[in-house]
Amino acid sequence: MMDCGIFIISLDFELNWGVHDVFTLQEYGQHLLGGRKAIGEILSLFQKYDIHATWATVGMLCFDEKETLETHMPMTQPSYENPRFSPYGKLANIGGNEETDPYHFGESIVQQILQVPHQEIGTHTFSHFYCLEKGQTADQFKADLEAALSVPCLNELPIRSLVFPRNQVNPRYLPICEAAGIESYRGNEENWLYEPTSYASRGSWKRVLRLMDCYVNLTGHHTYRMERSNSNEPINLRSSRFLRPYHPMLHVFEPLRLKRINKAIEYAAEKREIYHLWWHPHNFGTNTAENLMVLEEILQHVDKMRQVYGMQSANMAEAAEQIGKLQRNP
Repeated sequence: MMDCGIFIISLDFELNWGVHDVFTLQEYGQHLLGGRKAIGEILSLFQKYDIHATWATVGMLCFDEKETLETHMPMTQPSYENPRFSPYGKLANIGGNEETDPYHFGESIVQQILQVPHQEIGTHTFSHFYCLEKGQTADQFKADLEAALSVPCLNELPIRSLVFPRNQVNPRYLPICEAAGIESYRGNEENWLYEPTSYASRGSWKRVLRLMDCYVNLTGHHTYRMERSNSNEPINLRSSRFLRPYHPMLHVFEPLRLKRINKAIEYAAEKREIYHLWWHPHNFGTNTAENLMVLEEILQHVDKMRQVYGMQSANMAEAAEQIGKLQRNP
């Protein structure tokens, strides 16, 4: 058992590579541009409260020009039955560089993140690879992950953490991750409501229940102890809560949403367990001031738990390292 509670933050940084199959750029463009701007303010809050975080980044956004991106694509690409899930067919329509197309290129933001202490760049695969959709294969995932780990601007970084796009954790792919040097991944909450599924298998009633669970405790705190394991696979740093973005129509319930998160953080601190919060930067792309205010209130509470219970902030790599020490020294 750990000596103190651990607070983990991970952010799924994907720009338009992660929403191409659901929304058009016209529908979601303002969220993406607003999310780019919000990243600087998020990083300022992380510095203010000494927060360590993992930015799980899609490899395709880690470029500043199209020509370089095209020379680093994997030879084997996903063969989804639904072609809308693949970004490769849309490459002809993207801009030439980050200045002309800020929806698809973000190397400058990656460099901005790396200037802030205790921020980890993890991987969100190269092409926002969907591991549970029909048609894709393990060999295609392996090629995609290798491409993600070979992005030029990340060459000097040890990429140790992975977040599966759309939380589609595929246990069969964990040995591939382990062989590539991935030490941890973000799994799903241990409740049937959050089980990983393909896009077509998502039920609207599940989405309603998940929404309710953000405001009222239907499924528990989702904190957990990390104990020794005999597995050589990457460590599962399960999600505790998605930080759902502020919505004006639900503003009356905001105190309940904040209370739900902070009570779980306090429980983790008191019981010396892990609490793992996550979201996308583009979730802060609209209603940015309100979203940042909620985030700061959460971080203030984490700071209080640090003072009262000794809770630590850790990115995924740091948490995995602590757990690895626990496993090596029973």
